[in-house]
Amino acid sequence: MTHPILIVGAGQAGVQAAEALRAGGYEGPLILLGDEPYGPYHRPPLSKAWLAGEMDAAQLVMRAPEMLARKAIELRTNVKVTAIDRAAKTVALSDGSTLPYSGLVLATGSTPRTLPLPGGNAQGVLALRSRDDASAMAERMAVCSERQLPLVVIGGGFIGLEVAATARKKGLTVTVLEAAPRLLGRVLAPMLSDWYAELHRGHGVQLVLGAQIDEIVTDHANQATGVRLKDGTLYPAGLVVVGIGVNAHDELARAAGLECERGIVVDACGRTSDPRIVAAGDCTARRLSDGSLLRLESVQNATEQGKSAAAALLGQERPFTATPWFWSDQYDKKLQMAGLSMGAEHWAVRGDMASGSFSVYHYKGDQLIAADSINASRDHLQVRKLLDAGVSPTPQQASDAGFDLNSLLAK
Repeated sequence: MTHPILIVGAGQAGVQAAEALRAGGYEGPLILLGDEPYGPYHRPPLSKAWLAGEMDAAQLVMRAPEMLARKAIELRTNVKVTAIDRAAKTVALSDGSTLPYSGLVLATGSTPRTLPLPGGNAQGVLALRSRDDASAMAERMAVCSERQLPLVVIGGGFIGLEVAATARKKGLTVTVLEAAPRLLGRVLAPMLSDWYAELHRGHGVQLVLGAQIDEIVTDHANQATGVRLKDGTLYPAGLVVVGIGVNAHDELARAAGLECERGIVVDACGRTSDPRIVAAGDCTARRLSDGSLLRLESVQNATEQGKSAAAALLGQERPFTATPWFWSDQYDKKLQMAGLSMGAEHWAVRGDMASGSFSVYHYKGDQLIAADSINASRDHLQVRKLLDAGVSPTPQQASDAGFDLNSLLAK
């Protein structure tokens, strides 16, 4: 009897790997193991449409169980893999049983970082990762709305700002506390950080930059009632949302002796240090040719790594090398990012920032390395083509809205 290929994690990367295995000709048993009570669902709407109550459970579904069954993919929900025995090629499950495998895909995702502060574990201090997290947040927002209690968001990253925007749409009073001197400082150019600060302030969000948090203040029932800074300033809160980033969920792999560093270390094809185990999605850190590690947290990365990991188990080479891209929706503004902007030295702006539709091009020397587009999807798609082709417009060409950047590709 052929042992199954097991996929640990029923999110974007896990589903993609399962479907790619079937599409690649694998005909053996295939089991998708999810630790939540739900089948695969979309995560990006959790901080936006789902949190706002604009989406129902059916719309959140990524793949219905019957759709997976038609592809002979067995879905098991509410089951947690507790250990991997690489020598025996088995995994232990939370119900005490074990499953053998012929190949193993780890798509375990990531977990939100927690606040190592007094009151960090209080009631009403929530992070957002899962459907249940978002539902609990929505319920608490409803209480805040009813009692006219403010919301405090700790962290001015994408999740924190998306939650802040959703809360403002629902009429809540919102304060965002960011430790850095600007919003999204690791990923955006300074002028775009400033633009986002003005966007949120224009929608009534109070922004506190350089915020040094001392504690989450609680009442006698351990319910969060506010956030106190080290300078003594107190921001009252009926809900505290913590959005300070995530850690790769690599504990299972680490305990099994796989190479891990800021995540499960994989190559461009998703292979781990064990030839029968591959990994994909937020749990991974890709080893680049120069020896450095790249961690990407995006739907595109989960999708493409899932395909690459499936190919690797089938003995095929399908490296994921495409230009990374990301997006974020806040209010009526869609940010689309292409490339990796770390190390950018100067920037060029295409379009009018005041109009709310423009792009910021990141340069390192003469080389275009990334671009961020606000309500400018055409620019975004164009930049992805330029980056994939290794073509760099000059900053003067990029900033000239009348210059046809596609003409550079024709050459």
